[in-house]
Amino acid sequence: MIGGGTGAFIGAVHRLAANLDGLYELVAGAFSSDAAKSAATGVLLGLAPDRVYGSFQDLIAREKQRPAAERVQVIAIVTPNYLHFEPARLALENGFHVILDKPMTFSLAEAKQLQTVAEASGCLLCLTHTYTGYPMVKEARQLLAANTLGPIRKAYVEYPQGWLSKFEEGGDNKQAAWRTDPARSGVAGAMGDIGTHAFNLLEYVTGLQVVKLCADINTVVAGRQLDDDGAVLLKLNNGASAVLMASQIAAGEENNVKIRVYGDKGGVEWQQADNNTLLVRWLDSPAEIRRTGTGYVGSFAQHNARVPAGHPEGYIEAFANLYRNFALTLQARANGTPATPEMLDFPSISDGVRGMAFIEHVIASGKSTEKWTEFTV
Repeated sequence: MIGGGTGAFIGAVHRLAANLDGLYELVAGAFSSDAAKSAATGVLLGLAPDRVYGSFQDLIAREKQRPAAERVQVIAIVTPNYLHFEPARLALENGFHVILDKPMTFSLAEAKQLQTVAEASGCLLCLTHTYTGYPMVKEARQLLAANTLGPIRKAYVEYPQGWLSKFEEGGDNKQAAWRTDPARSGVAGAMGDIGTHAFNLLEYVTGLQVVKLCADINTVVAGRQLDDDGAVLLKLNNGASAVLMASQIAAGEENNVKIRVYGDKGGVEWQQADNNTLLVRWLDSPAEIRRTGTGYVGSFAQHNARVPAGHPEGYIEAFANLYRNFALTLQARANGTPATPEMLDFPSISDGVRGMAFIEHVIASGKSTEKWTEFTV
């Protein structure tokens, strides 16, 4: 692991997710740019001192020197945005598979370069768009892919948070400090942090791609350098329209990401606050409530559920599904056997490139006097 030292939120989540199915063992890390802090984290995690490094460069160089049977196989990168590209590039170039936090890079140019590096290396990259890991999100995707609800006409996706309703970056909140800093976060604030999740969820569930957008981007809290609120109109490549909202100044909101998609026969609705439920509405029949862990859900939802219906699964399990599917894919590759579609169901580097394109197009559209911006990658 690179990053994720003591006190870091997402590093601990990655470790929990990796541990859940027993498919990974954490054996090495460069947990901080401060060598002493990295060493202290290694002690807390019970790692051998000679596998705890003071920099990501040292980790990659020294792990590569180890015999193939001993060296790390996958490197998880859980640093702030501006520290994604270089360690990911170096890891891929040296033959290590990568699990990377989102958004993938600091800029679209970096994302494209990283994609080129990955393709040349032959290694795989998994991007941790957590919400695609929920079983009932996968059920919604499979229903729509089968055209069960007819051609998609309309979609709504929203991600409201309230934690930045005040000028939190002015105090000791380290998460707020780097996420609202253009030098560390990039050109976007809320749209980069949670807007990319909403965008990825939209394209994942619908199986469609955005081709055009029109954005209204706002910075509401005085003194803040990046956007903390926004709404986007989108056109999809089948002609359907969609609406995306992402806000970090929706006071009182937590993390209730929500999506609704409508075809000409009916629609689906899912929200994280009740993540074990998928609501399916029909044009001329009673609505259905589908639940995680039941025998009637599709193969993707079944593959990503661990316990029987009525035993709630949540955020950590969804995160772990990305880790598990990535591990199963790598195991299949190592064994020379084909990976199933269910195994291959994790966000890839191409999703990361599209996410960076979304960020740059949204910010450009928000600043432009033109009504619509073409979505190109």
